[in-house]
Amino acid sequence: MIPDFDSDGLLPPGLHWATWQELSDRFGTNAHRMLLLSGMRQALEALKAAGCNTVYIDGSFVTSKDTPGDFDACWDPTNVDPHRLDPVLLIFEPGRKIQKAKYGGELFISTMRNGNPGPVMLDFFQNDKNTGRRKGIVAIDLRRFA
Repeated sequence: MIPDFDSDGLLPPGLHWATWQELSDRFGTNAHRMLLLSGMRQALEALKAAGCNTVYIDGSFVTSKDTPGDFDACWDPTNVDPHRLDPVLLIFEPGRKIQKAKYGGELFISTMRNGNPGPVMLDFFQNDKNTGRRKGIVAIDLRRFA
């Protein structure tokens, strides 16, 4: 279940497990967000086809912001077959323009470091970039994704 936003428009700290339907119902509140969800769905389908079990959704997409620029996500590489993985999901050039063009958002490997040294992306996603305080993200179990 996805909890209510705090007074800053963020999810409370922690991983908030949700189904695709719950994510769509909660965050597909306008045409722009629905477009982002469409691209996100394609990315999740590609990850599931490669054996990925878990994706974490972050960024302004999972806030109260009316018009997020894109979505940010990271995915667990455990069980992923690199031969079945869309190569676009491994292109991390500055700005991730190729990923954004194909999927409408940025997708990182959850165990990648954000900088050197820096936290792994899963931990990085759980900190507000403006204040540094902990915040929540949404987790999707792709084994139940349809």
